[in-house]
Amino acid sequence: MARHEVITAERFMEEVREHNPGQTEFHQAVYEVAKPIFEYIADKPRYHEYQIMRRIAEPDRVMSFRVCWEDDEGVVRVNRGWRVQNNNAIGPYKGGIRFHPTVNESILKFLAFEQTFKNSLTGLPMGGGKGGSNFNPKGRSDHEVMRFCQSFMTELHRHIGDDIDVPAGDIGVGAREIGYMFGQWKRITRRHTGVLTGKGLEYGGSLIRAEATGYGATYFLQSMLDMRKDAIDGKVCVVSGSGNVAQYAVEKLTQLGGKVVTMSDSDGFIYDAAGIDAEKLAWIMELKNRRRGRIEEYARHFPRVEYLPGQRPWSVPCAIAMPCATQNEILLEDARTLLKNGCIAVSEGANMPTVIEAIDAFLDARIMFGPSKAANAGGVAVSGLEMSQNSAKISWKEEELQKLLLNIMRGIHASCVQYGRSPDDGFVDYVRGANIAGFVKVADAMLAYGVV
Repeated sequence: MARHEVITAERFMEEVREHNPGQTEFHQAVYEVAKPIFEYIADKPRYHEYQIMRRIAEPDRVMSFRVCWEDDEGVVRVNRGWRVQNNNAIGPYKGGIRFHPTVNESILKFLAFEQTFKNSLTGLPMGGGKGGSNFNPKGRSDHEVMRFCQSFMTELHRHIGDDIDVPAGDIGVGAREIGYMFGQWKRITRRHTGVLTGKGLEYGGSLIRAEATGYGATYFLQSMLDMRKDAIDGKVCVVSGSGNVAQYAVEKLTQLGGKVVTMSDSDGFIYDAAGIDAEKLAWIMELKNRRRGRIEEYARHFPRVEYLPGQRPWSVPCAIAMPCATQNEILLEDARTLLKNGCIAVSEGANMPTVIEAIDAFLDARIMFGPSKAANAGGVAVSGLEMSQNSAKISWKEEELQKLLLNIMRGIHASCVQYGRSPDDGFVDYVRGANIAGFVKVADAMLAYGVV
């Protein structure tokens, strides 16, 4: 290949698929970024000369390791753990740990790649990483989860550090799991540093961390609507998921006057035409956070609520949709149904919850679509603020953190508008804007370092 050869996104993706066979989630994430980036850098030879996209799409390293633990019956169990360190051009690797039976290398590589751009958008000095295991904490006792987390950290600790790689929580990893892992880190290293975020307030955590992703996705939605001189107030909202992200998205939507009519879990969704108000949401939080129950129980507890097993909520008419559950939960047919039923805005609370064909349908319809790398960056933004607090050995007040989160999300929105607004009609392609804005900061840092 010639030194200054300018390649296309299609040729680049052929290489990615060839070098990463079978990793469909990773291919999807890279392609979503490659399309707008290769258009943007077509007349910028330095990015080609220094192979910036090839270098970002090839993780710095992928660690895979065995995790052995004993269940309550004394049976030895074996799981696999991973940590993907994608890029640290602008700061230590930063990204969550996911415990779920679907976790594999492809999913973690997609998440780490996506995290690189998301962290760049926040304006904070954080690189991109992700980790996890195919361990399923669902149905396991606290002692089983503790033994697994301790074994997982026994291996992971050698790869992380407060200036190297700072993991956080993700699906299947909440305050309980973070506590067990941080305790094991302290035991092994004899250090008390900000090596994990999402910690309890008692030992170095930050206020509003639990709320941050759901609140942030709603703030991004609010900014999109502000661009069109519209508002959340009075609009019917459909939300998927019932974990932290969904819970706090529902809370903030309700506070801003929205009427949320759905929540879900992996078994199905509930439809409450009267709306999930603050009192009902508090009941769901108790159900999910303390009792670890299923959303179906909501339909048995409250009158005139439908429960639809094995389905997702995208058939429910709404003005606003917020996918807050998992990747690839909005398919092309779902997007068409949402558009037919009057949806005007989508803000992604989960990571890559919309397939590429569905994203294209939303953009072709010219509705507001907030991609996850921008819309759900609130969680990692507050994680970055937790790192700052740990480094300075201080704790900021909630009011200050709320203001910082709102300003960060507004700043992300402004960056997306800067790179995504069409000069012809003013329509903002937030996917294009987020990808280019996230890319530029990382790419320019890599150019500054030379070839490393």
